[in-house]
Amino acid sequence: MSQVTLKGNPVRVDGNLPQVGSQAPAFHLVGTDLAEHTLADFTGRRKVLNIFPSIDTPTCATSVRTFNVEAGNLDNTVVLCISADLPFAQKRFCASEGLDNVINLSTMRGREFLQDYGVAIAEGPLVGLAARAVVVLDEHDKVLHSELVAEIADEPNYAAALAVL
Repeated sequence: MSQVTLKGNPVRVDGNLPQVGSQAPAFHLVGTDLAEHTLADFTGRRKVLNIFPSIDTPTCATSVRTFNVEAGNLDNTVVLCISADLPFAQKRFCASEGLDNVINLSTMRGREFLQDYGVAIAEGPLVGLAARAVVVLDEHDKVLHSELVAEIADEPNYAAALAVL
C-alpha cells in the first residue's frame, strides 16, 4: 500500500509498485483492436509503461503526447500507455492527435494489473482507476526505473524514465 495525493488530498493506492532490479509481473490487457495483449508480446524490446487514470484528463493526455514524441527517438523500445479507458477512447484520442509511436492498453479485462503494479486507487473520486506511474523494463522485463507520481495531477519525471534506456 502507498499513498499519493489528488490535488493535495491523500489517496490510498493498493498493491506494490515493481522495484528497480525486480522482474516485472506478467499482465493481460486489451489493445485498441480489442484483442488480449500480454507482457510476453513485447519480449526482446525495452518497454516504457506509462500508467495513468484516464486519457480524458489534461495531464494524462500530455504524458501520452510526450512519450509519443520521445518514443520516435528510441531504438528497440515500445511505449505502452495503460489506463482504464475503453480501447475505443484510447484509439480515438491517438487518431485525433496523430499519435502513432505509442501502444494503448486498457485494464478493462485486466483489472489485476492495477494491484500487481501497485497503482490501484483504493479511495476517493478516482477509485478503480490507476494512479500515475512510469515503469521502465529491459528486454527481459527486469525493472530499470519505477516511479509512482506523488501527486496524481502532476506529470511523471520523463527525463529520469528515459535516462535508463
